[in-house]
Amino acid sequence: HHPFCSPKNIKSKDPENLQKEIEDSTANAYDLVLNGLELGGGSLRIHEANLQREVLKTVGLTAKEINEKFGFLIEALEMGAPPHGGIAFGLDRITMLIIGADSIRETIAFPKNQQAKCLLTNAPSNVSKSQLKELDIEITIDE
Repeated sequence: HHPFCSPKNIKSKDPENLQKEIEDSTANAYDLVLNGLELGGGSLRIHEANLQREVLKTVGLTAKEINEKFGFLIEALEMGAPPHGGIAFGLDRITMLIIGADSIRETIAFPKNQQAKCLLTNAPSNVSKSQLKELDIEITIDE
């Protein structure tokens, strides 16, 4: 699923055994499916700093990369986090089933076209120089 889902059946606190358990584990995740259509999904999340660090190593991140990209999360988990998780339902998909539509594009609140452009807001679009200046954003392109 993703590296923040809690792996199932992890018992070890020893880093060597922990790494093997993580590699052999599946995510503690769940989906709600009706007639082959996913209506919702979720997972229990990792709430222990050491386990989170080891899972991120399993997906190929170095200790330095973990600190740079996810140091804030590891630090928060070290302060203590309760077991937590969640689930989200796709109301647009449920609505699609209720009205008998063939495509989610008929029920999605802000549909995109084939080029991933929002016809309602014209996003993504270029940002003006005055907007960039107002927000104190500078764009540099490495060549």
